[in-house]
Amino acid sequence: MATIAPSSTRHASGLQDSARPLAIARWLEVVAVIVVVIVMVGGITRLTESGLSITEWELATGILPPLTEAAWAAEFAKYQATPEYRLEASLGGMTLADFKFIYFWEWFHRLLARMVGVIYALPLLWFWVRGAIPMGFKGRLVGLLALGGLQGLFGWLMVSSGLVGDMTDVSHFRLSLHLLTALLLLGGLVWTARDMRRIAREPHAGPAPLTSSAAVVAVVLFIQLLLGAWVAGLNAGHAAYDWPLMNGQIAPNIDFSPGFLWTLTHDPFLLHFLHRWWAWVAVAALVYLARRVRKSDRRASIALHSAFGIMILLGIATVMTEVELWVAAAHQLTGALLVAATAWAMHSDGVARQNEQKSATFA
Repeated sequence: MATIAPSSTRHASGLQDSARPLAIARWLEVVAVIVVVIVMVGGITRLTESGLSITEWELATGILPPLTEAAWAAEFAKYQATPEYRLEASLGGMTLADFKFIYFWEWFHRLLARMVGVIYALPLLWFWVRGAIPMGFKGRLVGLLALGGLQGLFGWLMVSSGLVGDMTDVSHFRLSLHLLTALLLLGGLVWTARDMRRIAREPHAGPAPLTSSAAVVAVVLFIQLLLGAWVAGLNAGHAAYDWPLMNGQIAPNIDFSPGFLWTLTHDPFLLHFLHRWWAWVAVAALVYLARRVRKSDRRASIALHSAFGIMILLGIATVMTEVELWVAAAHQLTGALLVAATAWAMHSDGVARQNEQKSATFA
C-alpha cells in the first residue's frame, strides 16, 4: 500500500509515473551553466577583437582548429583578406602568433556552442523516448532547442556583417540580437528548471505564471542589457574612463545633427551615458522584485541582490580600469548570472501570486 498511494496521487495530478521532473531540472541547470560560460567567452571574444578571425562557418570540420603550420597559414590568409585585418595592418600589423590568440577565442566560443547543442538535444531525445517529460512541457523544451539554434544563426549573421564592404567590425545591432537571444535562452532554462523542481515537490503544480510586476522588471532589465550590448558593439566603453563624471562632465556633449534616432542608436558617448545611468533604474526595479519575493523565496532574493550589486561594482571598475579585459569579462559574466537570478526571482514571484490566489479561492 505504501507504494500505491504516491502512484495514485501522481495519476490524480496528471503526472505520469514515468515523468522525471527532478532529473530534467538538473539537466537544464547544467545546460544553463554552460550557457553562462558561453556568454562570458563571447564577451572575451568581443573584447579581444577575435570575432572575425574565423571567416567561415563549418559545422563539422570547424570542430578542430588548424593542426599544421600550413593550415594556420591558410586560415591567416583568409583573415588577411578582411577589412578588419587591413585596419590592424595600418596600426602596426599582426603576427601569426597574434592571430592564433584571437583565433582561439572565436574557435572556443563556437566549440562551446556546438557542445551545448549536443548536451541539450541528446538528453531531450532520451527523456522524450522514455516518457519522462511531464505533460505540457514538450513544446516548451523543443522551443528552447529551437531558440538555441536561432541564437547560433544570429551569431553567424553577426560575424558575416563584419566581413562585407569596408566593415572593420560586426554590426552592433546583430551583436545585441545574438547576445540577448542567448540571455533569453538562459532565462528560459532557469524558469523551466524551477518549474520542474516545483513539480517534483508538488506533482499537482502547473507552470508558474508571469506576473505583471515581474514583466515590468524584465522590460527595464532588457533595456539595460540592450544598451550594454550596443556599448560593447560600438566599443563605447572607451568613451570615458572616469566615474561618476564622464570626461569631467555630468553629461557628454552630444551632436544630434545626424538625426535623433541615429544618434540614439549609434553615438558611443550617448550610449555609454545611458548605460551607466539607466543601470540605477534597473537596480530600483530589481530591488523591488527582490523585496517582493523575500518572504516566499529568500534565497532568490539574496541571489538577485548579490548579482546586481556585484554587477554595478564591476561596471564601475570596467570604466575606471579603461576596460581591462578580465574586469570587463567578469562584468559580462555577472550580467548572465543576473539574468539567471532575475528569472529565478520572477518565477518565485509567479508561484507566490499563484498560491495567494489559491488561498483566496479556498478561503
